[in-house]
Amino acid sequence: MAPSTTLTRLFLAPTAAVAALIGFAAAPAQAAVWTSSEQWGNYTTDDGYILYNNIWGSGAGTQTIWADSSSSWGVTADHPDTGGIKSYPNAKKIVDKPLSSLSSLTSDYNVTVPSAGAYNTSYDIWDTDYDYEVMLWVNYNGAVGPLGTSQGTVNLGGHTWDVYKGDNGANEVFSFLRTSDSSSGTVDILPILKWINTEGWWGDETIGDVQFGYEITSSSGGLDFVTNGFDVTSS
Repeated sequence: MAPSTTLTRLFLAPTAAVAALIGFAAAPAQAAVWTSSEQWGNYTTDDGYILYNNIWGSGAGTQTIWADSSSSWGVTADHPDTGGIKSYPNAKKIVDKPLSSLSSLTSDYNVTVPSAGAYNTSYDIWDTDYDYEVMLWVNYNGAVGPLGTSQGTVNLGGHTWDVYKGDNGANEVFSFLRTSDSSSGTVDILPILKWINTEGWWGDETIGDVQFGYEITSSSGGLDFVTNGFDVTSS
């Protein structure tokens, strides 16, 4: 991988004025607890979340992830303005419970995302066998779209979603796109997962990972994606 040309929190951040001129958000001057520009760089926080840089798509540029905690982390990404997903930097919480045994599964989020580029901010929820993928898009920008065909609109977990169902050749994908973008809020995830079961799209799956991050298609010139708050709670 080519050396990173992005700004990271390892260095003194520019002033707000200079940052605005060059297209970056001014980051705190102190070094982060963890930072990585490695393709598969990962880090486990004290409270058991796993952070991944996760540059998995073809034609990717450079990307640096930093973290102070599971609820304070971000990435600076410089991916070319071409089609195709380049990366999904994320924080993951392992649930590992059958759907029928869950009485609650909720998450809070607060993000600062750029007005340029092509990306979505999303939850990516998997069963333990990785046969099914549930994506919850809370905001999105630019030339991006979900996999599959429209299944209509539903009101679940306190929000209204446009629903899509598809298959990527490796697993089935159920995508829920919020009808109104949001940079912060609470998602009641369990009613969404139970609705999928009621529709007959999956059975009593064991819910494995609840991931949250940024699915980036392009961020030419370098863009910052910052998680100001994030948690997952289940019982």
